[in-house]
Amino acid sequence: MTVLYVDADACPVKAEALRVAERHKVRVVYVADGGLRPNPHPLAEVVIVPGGLDAADDWIAERIGPGDICVTADIPLADRCVKAGARAMRPDGELWTAANIGNVLATRNLMAEIRAANPLNQGGGGRPFSKADRSRFLEALEREMRRR
Repeated sequence: MTVLYVDADACPVKAEALRVAERHKVRVVYVADGGLRPNPHPLAEVVIVPGGLDAADDWIAERIGPGDICVTADIPLADRCVKAGARAMRPDGELWTAANIGNVLATRNLMAEIRAANPLNQGGGGRPFSKADRSRFLEALEREMRRR
């Protein structure tokens, strides 16, 4: 049975993920290293992992398997999920697959090296999360749920 894992630290679509999962009667596991309130919904489970670099990612990667879905903005976690036979998607609805995760991970690593070499730390973060991103996420998650 499909489980929807949400890398919940700073995830902007926690409520939307539960809404879609509820329609499909799929359990949702929110994983974070703190700061989440318990969710009373019967399909929702909140897991607080001990703090530490990548603790939530490790928890998800150790449990996710074929047929499951992970919502994360973390590319290395998405890579681990795809390698475990699961599906991974960004909060803006972009789906990571075996066909594209290698290129995405390589680009991420290259950009990390470029940022590290920038002595003035010039440049900014990504663009703000938009209503269009939220809408794309809802459509993509609905499509993936129907693929079960």
